[in-house]
Amino acid sequence: MTSSHPSRTLPRLLAASGLLTALTLTGCSSTGSGADGDGREPEAGDAPRILNSAELTLPLDAYILRGERVTLLTRAQNTLVEQCMKRYGFRYTGQGGDRVLNDRARLYGVSDAEQAARYGYSNPDLASGGGERPAPAAQLGPNESLFLHGEKEVDPSKPVPMSQEEAEQTGQGAITVDGQKVPAGGCRRESYLKLYAPTKDAVDIMLPQNMATDSYLRAGEDSRVRKVTAEWSACMAEKGYKSDDPVSPQEDLGFQSAPGSPQAIAAAQQDVACKERTNLVGVWHTVQTAYQKRVIEKNAETLDLAKKQMEDRLRLAAQLTGNG
Repeated sequence: MTSSHPSRTLPRLLAASGLLTALTLTGCSSTGSGADGDGREPEAGDAPRILNSAELTLPLDAYILRGERVTLLTRAQNTLVEQCMKRYGFRYTGQGGDRVLNDRARLYGVSDAEQAARYGYSNPDLASGGGERPAPAAQLGPNESLFLHGEKEVDPSKPVPMSQEEAEQTGQGAITVDGQKVPAGGCRRESYLKLYAPTKDAVDIMLPQNMATDSYLRAGEDSRVRKVTAEWSACMAEKGYKSDDPVSPQEDLGFQSAPGSPQAIAAAQQDVACKERTNLVGVWHTVQTAYQKRVIEKNAETLDLAKKQMEDRLRLAAQLTGNG
C-alpha cells in the first residue's frame, strides 16, 4: 500500500481536468506559490454532508481560470498568434480552444454513485471524447518556426521582456529573420504577453492557481482530512480493498490498466459508499475552503488586482473572438 499524499495525485488531477494543458499553452511561468506561510490549521466549522464534488465551488474560483474561461482565452490567444503570423506573411491556424473537462468531478476522487456504477474509475468525459484533444501539429518551415516560436536555443543570461509594455519599450530578446524583427519567443510569446501580461504591473496569472494548489495540498495534510481519510481507508478495508489514497485508489488496487472493468466498478462503488459514510468530500471541501479564505484575506490587495486584470483580459478575449 502506498502512502496517501495530495502531491501524488494533484498533477494527474490537473492534467485530467485539462487545466494544466490549457495553462501550459499560454507560455506562462510561475513566480511563486502564493502560500500563506501559516502552519496553523484554520477554523473550518462543521462540515455539511456532501458526496458528489462535480458542482462544488471554492473561494479562489473568483480569481482563477476554469472551464469556459480557459476555452475563451485559448481561442483569443490563437487569434493573436494568427494576427502576428499574418503580419509576417504566414497563414497560420491556432489549435485548441475546445471545452475542458470538469476539474471538480474527481477533485477528491470518484464521488458520483451513478458514474461509479457505470464507469468504475474510468473518466466518462474522456471516454465520451470530451475535453481538449489537440490535433497533430502542422509541419512548419524553418523560418516559419522562427516567427512562431523564436530561437530554439535561448541564452538564459540574456533578459527577455516580461510584459508587452516592456517588449515594445526595449525590444529585448528580439531577433531578425529575413530582414524582419521578430519579438522574443516569436508570435507565441507575443500573444501571451498581449493577453496575460500587457503591462509591467500584470499579476502572474498562475499566482491565484498556485494559491489554490497550495490550499489543496495543505488541506490534504490537515489533521481533520487525515482523520477522515483514515476512516475512509478503514471502510474500504472492510470489503477487502486496501488503499489510503481516496483520490486515486485505483493505483493501489491495481486497476490502472482496466479502470472500467467489472472488478474496478465494484471497487469504485464501494469507494463512493465509503466517501458517503465518512463524509470525506464534505470534510475535505470544508477544510480546503477554510485555507482558501485565509489566503484570500492575507493577499487581498494582490488578488483584487488579479481579479480586475482577469476581467479586463476576458473582455479583450471576447472582442478578439467575436463574443463581445
